[in-house]
Amino acid sequence: MIWELPVVALRNIVILPGVTMNVDVGRPKSKRAVDEAQASDRRVLLLTQRDARTDDPTKAELYDMGVLAVVKQVVRMPDNTYQVLIEAQERAAVQDEVPAPYMRVRAETQATPADDSREVVVLTGEVKSAFEEYQRQNKNLRLDNYQLEGMKALTDGGALSDQVAHHATWTPEEKQEILEAVTLRARLEATLKFLTRDTERFNMDKKIAGRVKEQMDANQREYYLREQMKAIGKELGGGEDGPAEVEALREKIEGAGMPESVKEKALKELQRLERTPGGSPESTVVRNYIDWLVDVPWSKRDEEVLDIARTRDILNDDHYALDDVKDRILEFLAVRQLTHKDDETEAQRKERTAEERTDDAELRAPILCLVGPPGVGKTSLGKSIARSLNRKFVRMSLGGVRDESEVRGHRRTYIGSMPGRIIQSMKNAGVTNPVILLDEIDKMSSDWRGDPSSAMLEVLDPEQNHTFQDHYLEVPYDLSQVMFITTANTLQTIPRPLLDRMEVIQIPGYTQVEKVEIARRYRVPRQIKSHGLMGKLEITDGALNRIVEEYTAESGVRNLDRQISKLARKAARELLEQPWDGVKIVDAVQVSDYLGVPLHRPDKMEKEPQVGVAQGLAWTSVGGTMLLVEALATPGSGKISMTGSLGDVMKESVGAAIAYLRAHAAEYGADPDFHKTLDLHVHFPDGATPKDGPSAGITIATAVISAITGRPVRMDVAMTGEISLRGRVLPIGGLKEKLLAAHQGGIREVIFPKDNEPNLQDVPESIRGDLKLHPAERVGEVLKLLLLPKPQSDQPTIPPTPSKTATQPGA
Repeated sequence: MIWELPVVALRNIVILPGVTMNVDVGRPKSKRAVDEAQASDRRVLLLTQRDARTDDPTKAELYDMGVLAVVKQVVRMPDNTYQVLIEAQERAAVQDEVPAPYMRVRAETQATPADDSREVVVLTGEVKSAFEEYQRQNKNLRLDNYQLEGMKALTDGGALSDQVAHHATWTPEEKQEILEAVTLRARLEATLKFLTRDTERFNMDKKIAGRVKEQMDANQREYYLREQMKAIGKELGGGEDGPAEVEALREKIEGAGMPESVKEKALKELQRLERTPGGSPESTVVRNYIDWLVDVPWSKRDEEVLDIARTRDILNDDHYALDDVKDRILEFLAVRQLTHKDDETEAQRKERTAEERTDDAELRAPILCLVGPPGVGKTSLGKSIARSLNRKFVRMSLGGVRDESEVRGHRRTYIGSMPGRIIQSMKNAGVTNPVILLDEIDKMSSDWRGDPSSAMLEVLDPEQNHTFQDHYLEVPYDLSQVMFITTANTLQTIPRPLLDRMEVIQIPGYTQVEKVEIARRYRVPRQIKSHGLMGKLEITDGALNRIVEEYTAESGVRNLDRQISKLARKAARELLEQPWDGVKIVDAVQVSDYLGVPLHRPDKMEKEPQVGVAQGLAWTSVGGTMLLVEALATPGSGKISMTGSLGDVMKESVGAAIAYLRAHAAEYGADPDFHKTLDLHVHFPDGATPKDGPSAGITIATAVISAITGRPVRMDVAMTGEISLRGRVLPIGGLKEKLLAAHQGGIREVIFPKDNEPNLQDVPESIRGDLKLHPAERVGEVLKLLLLPKPQSDQPTIPPTPSKTATQPGA
């Protein structure tokens, strides 16, 4: 019979004929179908969705076989849903859809053909028996006695199958298979198949659970016996560790590859552990000590990749410039490659003593000390060296280390003692030949707890570190295969004996061209990627030049990286607020839109001649810098004042410069008695910054003679050099850094000591070619080049310098 029926779509549920149950209806179309059924003959067609996640299913997304049901009762719930009591009557197959605001279809009911064959009778009995076993073993199935008796009383195989499928915990797809089985025999066979499958699964689960229980019982028995053994051992005075654990430790000691002397000590401690009562603190101390001896690498090492071309490529890929460091690493690798013994076996290498291995050039590693301002890539260079040599890399920060025990470890007599950071680093590396970076070695300090820098002497001395003694291990440990790299910002705070063990490589800082190239190759791509702007933002070289010139004042590139990150953040926000199409290009003009007002304006420095002011150059731990010196002469009695947070060496330079000028006043047109009639005030601007060092002598002398004579000083020339009482210009340090600072500050002429001419080879050709350099031997040469004729007016012009240049007296 064909019916035209409203459709209620069901999720995760299949209702079979002969079932009466409540159904929750909440979707608008389904509620409309229920309303239409109530208004007519109360009949609906229940169809199950193929995908339960679909909120508004179409006819194609529903199964074609459903059940015709009668709506018995509808209860409207507070949440505006319906609770519908339905009575499922018979199967119905969908024919076609009828146009309507809700889903409405034509469906034909499917009567079950009668079948009283012998097979159907047998199948019906087997289904009853299988269901009884199923409900007995299925703990999730809850049927009361009334339901069970009703199931047993059923004689119709079709109704029995429908009731079994209704109560069974099967998937909607499996129940739909029962619903679509129209013939009696097919329905019974499908039902029996699922019941048999589940019964076999229940039996398998029970068997597995039995095995697990037996295993747990066996483990509990083993645990009980072990506890008994421990108790017996305690009564006999033995250790808490059982024989099996002691043997496991013994095997670890045998397989650790220790030297014979260390192995003997470890086995002796193991015997001590066996005799120690388990409850005593001594047992824990001995056990921890043996664990450390076993965990520290004694023979395992990484196989080096001795390929000088590969190393060069890796160093060049990771870092731009730094040619001196790269050359030193390549020289070391070249020696390793030429002296490496390819035919030596591991056993032969172990047979040699530590002293013999240390004397071998092929096994000795250099102690490099990379010295330079922050942000020039010292730490990251260590990682690249380790990667190029195929060695493990371990970084050990020494900043703030003030206890010798942090390097050498604590004695085992102390509670909570442990090895020092050197041995801990070796354990972390897991091999005997890692690259260990000792970061910020110049930041170590000493106090009443000891001097850690003295403890580092043995670590960094190639003649001693093959027998390094840690206070905790108390056995010699070979560090000769380790490649140590240290980093520092300055050599001034490193003790001389420690510095003598290291090969110092200066990293003075980057030129502006190098900074722009580093930013273009590494920093900009990394920041664009990390800010989600790949393919959306591009920063031109002109913009990078402006960022370097006007927004950073450093030798490295760390602050440059911050400014690029700031620009990328603002661009990311702009992209979300005001999206753009394609790639946005940021040029030099647009930089201030993202980074704000420039922080530095080197093009605005004073270039006009000044009286009593000289342009000097200084070196700091963060690179070179410009240093103004101001001098003021006023009528008085010869009093000398010095301000600007000066150190003792700087004050001595002021005294030496004034003493020289007193002896040669007449040569420069000054009153020979100026030291009696004038008070001198020498000032170094930026007074909050401490200043010291022997390189400002000629700068001070130039400023003082200018103040005394009223002769202007050229401000487009910078100078550096110490002065002697005889008027010689003495050599200074940090020439490269000072020339870089002058170039970055817009200065194109520099006076420097003639004795420093060999140091010019360290200055990049691009900088030397852009500077006019004046080597000087005598102070007279400096003053002749810098001092201009005295102005004709009685009062010299006082320039409005940014640093409040002092007012000069009349000539």
